Amino acid sequence: MQKYLRRKYTKGLLLIRQFNELSIKDRQRIYIVLGVALLVALLGIGSRVIAAIKLSNSTAQQSILNVATIKAVHGPKSEEIVFPGSVQAWHQATIFARTNGYIQTWYTDIGARVKTGDLLAKIETPELDAQLEQAEQDLKTAQANNQLAQTTNERWQLLLKTESVSKQDADEKLSSAIANRSIVASARANRDRLRELVNFERVIAPFDGVITARNIDVGDLINEGSGTPPALFQIMQSDKLRVYVKVPQNYAPRINSDMKVELYFPEHPGRNFPAKLVSTADGIDSNTRTLLVEFMAENKDYELLPGGYTEVRLLLPLPNHIVRLPVNTLLFRAQGLQVGTIDKDNKVVLKNVAIGRDFGTEVEIVSGITDGEAVILNPADALVNGQKVHVIATQEAKEVD
Repeated sequence: MQKYLRRKYTKGLLLIRQFNELSIKDRQRIYIVLGVALLVALLGIGSRVIAAIKLSNSTAQQSILNVATIKAVHGPKSEEIVFPGSVQAWHQATIFARTNGYIQTWYTDIGARVKTGDLLAKIETPELDAQLEQAEQDLKTAQANNQLAQTTNERWQLLLKTESVSKQDADEKLSSAIANRSIVASARANRDRLRELVNFERVIAPFDGVITARNIDVGDLINEGSGTPPALFQIMQSDKLRVYVKVPQNYAPRINSDMKVELYFPEHPGRNFPAKLVSTADGIDSNTRTLLVEFMAENKDYELLPGGYTEVRLLLPLPNHIVRLPVNTLLFRAQGLQVGTIDKDNKVVLKNVAIGRDFGTEVEIVSGITDGEAVILNPADALVNGQKVHVIATQEAKEVD
């Protein structure tokens, strides 16, 4: 190894000596050749470095994900919800007999409009009439016996003061007077009861309304009560209507007196009838998970018929923080449902969101996103927080009215 190095060293000294022996022109030529060779070498190395830098930049540029975005927009301020409704009369009554007897006559038929106290029918009650007459006579007998007992008691009490009678006998007369007074009161009460029953021979209207059913005819045997005996009449007051709706639990908090309510009836196509909130059940039905809501509709012209079906359209307000996004912005991750947003530096920010209702092509975002944020469309599954992206297009979502 030392011999090899010594030879190289000797050869190098020889080359230097030979170079020094050359003329100045020869040296200049050598300098020029070496300079040109060095310049060519530098140019080759430079071009390769530039090409490598360009390739690196191009590779880095191609590695940045191209994305399209859409701006999140507010949902509508209100929405129209349609529920089925059940229409009922403002007042409705089934009229039964309060006494036994036969129908003597009836005065109103179905469709008749009656006022409070109008006579609907009359019941013939011969047995009840006889009982009332007996009660009248029993009362008179009791009153006569009571009058005699009171007079006797007063006399015996005066005799007792002069010790003309024993105290025992006077007490018996006093007790008899008290008992007879009670008998009179009992007889009077029985007479009054029978009088009230006799008054029920006249079947009258309890309120203003229309007769919707008549189940009797002249000569029919009528029994009192509301169980087995058939009803005599049905009456409805329909100048106002009650409309009952079962509202699902998630809509219940938004029911209020300021909302707009319209009724649509199949027998009145193209027309709507206003209604207003009366009350709610103020509790959720555990079987149906719905809130029973009552509305009132004016029916002065009697155009609407109780007992039917209607569509109840409610214009319900929506919270201001709700936005809507296309379904192709959602990412299903182990962390939960997410969307990818773009910050001012074009970097990805993944946000957890909670959805409300699903409209098919769109979903309602109730938390996690605010109005105006740029959200990535069709995000890649490998998308991560802080990733640099290139926005190639931005869609403007339409405001929902």
